[in-house]
Amino acid sequence: MNDKLELDIPILLPDLPDAADACLDRLVSTLSAKGGVDRVHVINDAQMPVRLCIHFDAAKLPLPRLREMVRAAGAEITERYGHTIWQVSGINHERRARTVSEALYALAGVVQVGATPGGTIRIEYNREQTTEAEIRATLRKLKVGLGKRIAPDDHAGHDHGSGGHADGEEKHDLGDGHDHSHANFLGPNTELIFALVCGAMLGIGYLIDNLVTGAPKWLPTGSYVAAYFFGGFFTLREAIDNLRLKKFEIDTLMLVAAAGAAALGAWAEGALLLFLFSLGHALEHYAMGRAKQAIEALAKLAPETATVRRDGQTSEIPVEQLVVGDVAIIRPNERLPADGFVIKGSSAINQAPVTGESIPVDKVPVADAVAARAEPDAVEAESRVFAGTINGGGAIEIEVTRRSNESALAKVVKMVSEAETQKSPTQRFTDRFERVFVPAILVLSVLLLFAWIVVDEPFRNSFYRAMAVLVAASPCALAIATPSAVLSGVARAARSGVLVKGGAPLEHLGSLKAIAFDKTGTLTEGRPRITDVVPVDGTDEGELLALAVAVEDLSDHPLAQAIVKDGRERLQDRALPVAADMKSLTGRGVTATVDGHTVWIGKAEMFGTDGVPALGQRATDAIARLRESGRTTMVVRMGDRDLGAIGLMDTPREAAKIALRRLRGMGVSRMIMISGDHQKVAEAISNEVGIDEAWGDLMPEDKVAAIKKLAGEDKVAMVGDGVNDAPAMASATVGIAMGAAGSDVALETADVALMADDLAHLPFAVGLSRHTRSIIRQNVFVSLGVVAFLVPATILGVGIGPAVAVHEGSTLLVVINALRLLAYRDPAKLTA
Repeated sequence: MNDKLELDIPILLPDLPDAADACLDRLVSTLSAKGGVDRVHVINDAQMPVRLCIHFDAAKLPLPRLREMVRAAGAEITERYGHTIWQVSGINHERRARTVSEALYALAGVVQVGATPGGTIRIEYNREQTTEAEIRATLRKLKVGLGKRIAPDDHAGHDHGSGGHADGEEKHDLGDGHDHSHANFLGPNTELIFALVCGAMLGIGYLIDNLVTGAPKWLPTGSYVAAYFFGGFFTLREAIDNLRLKKFEIDTLMLVAAAGAAALGAWAEGALLLFLFSLGHALEHYAMGRAKQAIEALAKLAPETATVRRDGQTSEIPVEQLVVGDVAIIRPNERLPADGFVIKGSSAINQAPVTGESIPVDKVPVADAVAARAEPDAVEAESRVFAGTINGGGAIEIEVTRRSNESALAKVVKMVSEAETQKSPTQRFTDRFERVFVPAILVLSVLLLFAWIVVDEPFRNSFYRAMAVLVAASPCALAIATPSAVLSGVARAARSGVLVKGGAPLEHLGSLKAIAFDKTGTLTEGRPRITDVVPVDGTDEGELLALAVAVEDLSDHPLAQAIVKDGRERLQDRALPVAADMKSLTGRGVTATVDGHTVWIGKAEMFGTDGVPALGQRATDAIARLRESGRTTMVVRMGDRDLGAIGLMDTPREAAKIALRRLRGMGVSRMIMISGDHQKVAEAISNEVGIDEAWGDLMPEDKVAAIKKLAGEDKVAMVGDGVNDAPAMASATVGIAMGAAGSDVALETADVALMADDLAHLPFAVGLSRHTRSIIRQNVFVSLGVVAFLVPATILGVGIGPAVAVHEGSTLLVVINALRLLAYRDPAKLTA
C-alpha cells in the first residue's frame, strides 16, 4: 500500500449529523470492500474536523476510480484535487508514454499520471502544490502537444468559454494540421516519410559503394550520413528526453550502436540499423493510430450545433452553450445534441452509439413534464433520450437535462480514455519483469564488451556483439503487448454500449466462473405490479390501499413507487390521508405518521424487532399464502392494528433467460441470484429465468457478506443496477451495472457498465474479455519468445541488422494482432 487519502467528513457528507451515522458506516463498508483498498477508518481528534482516511494501492485502484466511488457516495473532494484528460500529440508508443509519465510524476503535487500510446494523458494533481499551468509547461518541454480536452478539471468548472477550453488552450483537435510538437511538419506521417528517406539514402549509398567504380569515397559516406540524419532524427529526440530523466532505453541503445558502427567505419550497418528501427517505429505508430481513432470516434458522435427554442425564437447554437431546461428541436435523421426527455412528438431513435442496442427504440413525450423536470433520473426509458443517438423519421422536441460535457456520451468518452491508462494484471507483471530483465541484460552486455580479453578477437567484434545483444534484448514488443490489446478491447466494447474501466476488469471478466445477479431490475423488469390486496381484521381494502399509497408516496424505493402507481389506479379519485415524518428502515421498510398514528409498511421480518410490534396470526397467515405463490409482500400496520398485506410480482426479463443460457454455454458454471425478497419469492423467479441457486432474505449487508464469501472461493462478478447494490458490487472481483446510460451512480461505481438496460450485452462483454485475454497471452508469448531466441542468436554471431529486423517485426506483429479486437463480432449476432 503506497497511497493515503484523507477527506474532511463535513465536506464529504455535509448533511451528516455525526460520525456515528449509518450513512458514514455504509460509505466505509463500500470502500473497504473494494480491491486495492487496504483500510478505511475515521480520524476523530479535537484539534481538526472529523476525517475519513483511505489507505489504498494506486497500482490496483487508481485514484480516478477511488474518486468515483467516494463521489457516488456523496463526497465532494474536487476542492483539493484537480483532474483532467487530454488528447495529445507526441506520444505514439509505450516507451514514450512512460517517459512522459515519469517526467510529470517528478512534479511536486502530481498524484497520478496515466499516459497511453493511444495519445491520451490523464493527470490527477493536488491544487495546493501545483497548477495546471505548470503541468502544461512541463508537457511543452517534453515536446508533447495538447489537443482536445476530454475531461475538464472538475473544480475549474465546466465552462471554459464557448469552446469548452481553458484559457490559453489551443482550440483544435489532433490531426487538424496544426503541429503541436513542431516535429510533424510534413503532416501526421512525417516519421514514416523520414524512415523511407533514410532507406532511400541507405540504398543510394550502398549502390554507389558497390556498383559505381571510380566514385569519390565521400559520396557513399555522405549518403550514409544523410541516412543517419533521417533515421535518427526522432530517435535522438526521444533519447535526449530519456537521458534527462536518467533513463537508458532502447532509443539510446540504438543511437549508441549506430554511433559505434560509425566509429568502427561500418556506416552501412549503422544506417541499416537506424532505417529498420525508424521504419518499425513509424509503422507501429501508424497501427496504434487505428486504435486511437476508434476512441476519438466516440467523441465525434455528438453534433457540434443544436437548434433551440428560447423565448419563442428558434436559433442554432453550439452544443456547449446548451443549458439545463433548454428546449432542443431535433429534425428527422439528426443526431441528438444532449441528454433529456421528449416533450413533443414521437419517433424511433437509434441508441446504438451509446447503448449498443441494435433496434431503434420508440420514444414518446413524458406524461408530466413538471415531474420529469423535478426528477429527470426517474423519467421512464420510453421518454428519455441521449446525446449522440440518431433520430428516426419523426421530428421531436426535448428538454435538456444535462449539459454537453455531462451527458452519458461525454462520461463514456471520459471513462474510456481513463480506462486506457489503468493497467491490467498482465501489464503489471510485464512491468515487474522489465525492471529485473533490463538491468540483467545491461550487465550481460557490459560483460560481452570485454569478451576480447577472454576470446581471441578484436575489440571491434566484442563491441559489435554487445550492441547486438542490447538491441535484441530490448523488450519493446513486451512493453506494447498488453496496452495495445487493452486499448483495442476497451474501444471495441464502448462501440457496442459496454463501458469497461481499464485492463483489470477487462481481463478478469473473461476468467469468471461465477456470477451473482441482483433480482429486481436485473433479472426482472424492475416494474412490479400489485397482484393481491389482503385486508385482515375487518379492514376495508380501500382503506388499506389509501394508507399504503399515502405513506409510500414519500419514498423513492421501486416497490414503493409500484404501490403508489397501481394503488392510485385502483383507488381512482378516492381521497388519501396525509402522511408525514417518513423514515426509511434500510432493507426492511418505512415508517411514517398519519393522523397522529404511527404507520409501518414493510417486510414481515421487520415486525417484532427493534421496538416494532409483532404481527397477529391473520396477517402472518396472509403473508405465508402470498409467499407460497411467489409474491413479494408488504405488510401495513397502523398503531396496534394490523391492516393487511399487499402482494406484488415483478416480471422476469425474457432477455435474461437467453443471456443466462449463453453464459452457461460459455463455461460460467455457477450463477446465483441474491435478493432481499423472501426465499420462496426468490426461488420462484430463479426457476423461471433458469438460475440454479437463489439466496433470499438478504439485507444489504448480507449481500456484501454473500459476495465476499463467493469471492473467497473464486473470482466472482456482481451484476446489479449500481445504486442499491454498490457495496456488493465493490466486494466482487468485477462489479457490473446495467442500464448505466441513465444513472450517474451506476456509471461511477461499476467496473463494467452495460449502457443499455439489457442483460443480453453481458455475454458479449464476457466473450470480448476472453478474446482479449487470448490476444494478450499470444502477444506476451511472441514477445518473450522473440527475446529468448534473439539473445543467444546475437551472442552466437547474428548481426545487428537481422536482430533489429526481427525485433521491430515482433513489435509490429503484436500491435497488429491487438488491432484484431476492433473487428470482434458478437457470436450471437453471427449465428442470428
